[in-house]
Amino acid sequence: MNPFEMVVLIVLIGGVVKIIQARHGIVRADRGEAIALRDDGETERLRDDIARLKDRVAVLERIVTDGDRNRGLALEREIDALRAVDLRTGGREERR
Repeated sequence: MNPFEMVVLIVLIGGVVKIIQARHGIVRADRGEAIALRDDGETERLRDDIARLKDRVAVLERIVTDGDRNRGLALEREIDALRAVDLRTGGREERR
C-alpha cells in the first residue's frame, strides 16, 4: 500500500465514523468527550428530579438550622421513631 492510498483510507474511515456519529446524534465537546444530542425525555425527567431534590435539601437545611431548640428535639424524636419503624419493617413502609 503506497502512502497516497493510506491517506485516502484514513480519511475515508474518519468520514464513516463522523457519519455514524451524526446519525446517532453524538458530537464531541472541546476536550473530546462524547455528548449525545438526542433527548428522549429522560434528561428533562432527571432535571426535574434534581430540582425536587434541591428543594427538599433546602427544606432540610432550614429545619436543621432553625434556632428553636424545642422544635429540634421534637424533630429528633420523630426521626428516631421513623428509624424504629424502619428497623421493624425491614425498610418497608407500614400502612396505617
